[in-house]
Amino acid sequence: MLIAILIGAGLGFMFGKLPGLIIGALLGYWVARRLVRRVVVSKLAQLQGQFLDSTFAVMGCVCKADGDVSGDELRVLEALYQRLRLSEDQRERAKAAFERGQADDFDLDAELATVRRVTGGQRALLQMFLQVQLSAIAADGQLHPAEHDMLLRVARGLGCSEAEIEQIEAMLRGGGAAGAAAESGPSLEKAYQVLGVSSDASDAEVKKAYRRLMSENHPDKLAAKGMPESMREVAKERTSEIGNAYERIRKARAAA
Repeated sequence: MLIAILIGAGLGFMFGKLPGLIIGALLGYWVARRLVRRVVVSKLAQLQGQFLDSTFAVMGCVCKADGDVSGDELRVLEALYQRLRLSEDQRERAKAAFERGQADDFDLDAELATVRRVTGGQRALLQMFLQVQLSAIAADGQLHPAEHDMLLRVARGLGCSEAEIEQIEAMLRGGGAAGAAAESGPSLEKAYQVLGVSSDASDAEVKKAYRRLMSENHPDKLAAKGMPESMREVAKERTSEIGNAYERIRKARAAA
């Protein structure tokens, strides 16, 4: 950007002395900003597209872990297309990625390395990635040992811990995507798992965990870090479940 400003200022000075220098510098700054913005937007779009491709490729690999992709898993896949409001082109790309993940020569470790790169290691994005994977393989109502082992492999490849997987499982079983419609909300035990704190944590520690998770999972922040726009609703649901878990704990402690 500095180079563009200097060039603009130099050209302006040649044609208009001091007034030209000022005008040229301003024009150079304006042009540079537009160019930088285009590059940033283009790079972000590429990162978001890669994140979506890797999501479905790894999903294909994980769903096949128990030997076959079930009809329930395929129905969840179709529902996910609708939930993410994918265009026809995006659906075809997602289907191709899912099939790529089922291939015998699919390099899972390389794909996970790509996910780490495009997310910059952001914990909230990685956990959302895992949550979508878990949603797919739990479609038949149970998590098969082979699928669970594969999910742990994925988590390790992303640099996540088993505790983080348990936190996502809690969101799905107690207050996450699978149980969002339940009026009773998450159980107290699951609420603590959602926030990633123990039941003997202080009120201050619970509130700190809640605020941190809400900040990390804010849809605008995640979008700026590479989350596809189509996953904004998933991010909103995640913040909603974090809020529900916090309210469950707060009310339980107030009544104690």
